Amino acid sequence: MPLYDGYIFDLDGTIYLGKKLIPGADRVIEELRAAGRGVVFLSNKPIETRYDYAAKLTRLGIPTDVSSVINSSFVLAQYLRREAPDCLCYVIGEQALLDDLDEAGVRYILEPEKVDYHVDYVVLAFDRTFDYQKLNRALQCVKKGARLIATNGDRTCPVEGGEIPDAGGIIGAVEGTSGKKVELIVGKPNSMTLKVALDLLKLPPERCLMVGDRIETDILMGNNFGLATALVMSGVTDQKTLEASEIEPDYVLSSVADLRTR
Repeated sequence: MPLYDGYIFDLDGTIYLGKKLIPGADRVIEELRAAGRGVVFLSNKPIETRYDYAAKLTRLGIPTDVSSVINSSFVLAQYLRREAPDCLCYVIGEQALLDDLDEAGVRYILEPEKVDYHVDYVVLAFDRTFDYQKLNRALQCVKKGARLIATNGDRTCPVEGGEIPDAGGIIGAVEGTSGKKVELIVGKPNSMTLKVALDLLKLPPERCLMVGDRIETDILMGNNFGLATALVMSGVTDQKTLEASEIEPDYVLSSVADLRTR
């Protein structure tokens, strides 16, 4: 494996799993930084803010500034701020997403039945408090003309001991109920998220390596947009899934600890 000028790392299942650091991840990041390589962290997970992720990485032994972290809720909030600054959203998501929308100045409501004006977007995200009431609220907004957009489409999220449902299940429920499709999912493998990462690195894609544990997001995004890709087997992808997939990474590693840094 050659060395690259820039490295884009997924977080869950790649750098850490739940509350535990993947063994060797801290050493790899330290050595890459010491060698002058650019390092950016990129997560689809919208249940914590970039500030939370930076603090977690620092706590786990990888000192990180928020400017080096990107996640899907941040990208979605910035998209709405730029493309629809006057919009009103109904949000199915957790506090971290609301914080990113607040920071971007995007207006939202959580109880659309209490207002008599138009909701422009229903925003769908990983939400561990999702219930029938939220599903019904989304349906009623769509029936009145609201459009569906989402932070990420991951079916599951890797945790210690297995996986838990992610935003993909919520998207499926709302699409199945409303009969409408989500128009935009900003997270991986969308190039919108990748562009933010490349802008931070100030590098073209061919000089960067995407490292992640999920074939259909991390590896697909890298392959589609000209990055080299490394799949780590420390997260959601097992050997059977890899062998059955038509998406092929450039490299397969047991974990991030196997990444070449010198």
